[in-house]
Amino acid sequence: MGAKVNRVYLALGSNIGDRDRYIREAIDMLNGHEAIKIVKVSSTYNTAPVGYTDQVDFLNAAVAIDTTLSPRELLAACLDIEQRLGRVRTIRWGPRTIDIDIIFYDDLIIDDGILTVPHPRMHERGFVLRPLYDIAPNAVHPIYKKTVEQMYDEWKAKGDINSNV
Repeated sequence: MGAKVNRVYLALGSNIGDRDRYIREAIDMLNGHEAIKIVKVSSTYNTAPVGYTDQVDFLNAAVAIDTTLSPRELLAACLDIEQRLGRVRTIRWGPRTIDIDIIFYDDLIIDDGILTVPHPRMHERGFVLRPLYDIAPNAVHPIYKKTVEQMYDEWKAKGDINSNV
């Protein structure tokens, strides 16, 4: 009997250099991992920065993957890909070649000081919700018990003036 296959949703973002290339390379590297299979890829969206706003716009996407990796193993794989693609962590929410966040891992709720799933601010971030809506509108947030579509509609209804997604 093989290891359990888990459905996971990841958010990707880049705002340094060839943003599109970094997103594509991160997806290729994820798919090249022996324990990860890309199932679906969203469109990419140009979005304004959030938090630290003195930087250029981001390109954002989301992917659905199937993986046999544990949440911690997947986090390590994502951090490794970020490092291999030149990610340097200096300013919180600052510029980056690539950022890969675990949004949902099946319906697990994890908060162990190292990893928090579902992503704690995903429901208030259009740059996560819009691409995720492309690939998983019916995925349910395990804490809020709302679908991605419901959260995206609520986010749009708030009329975020900084939004362009």
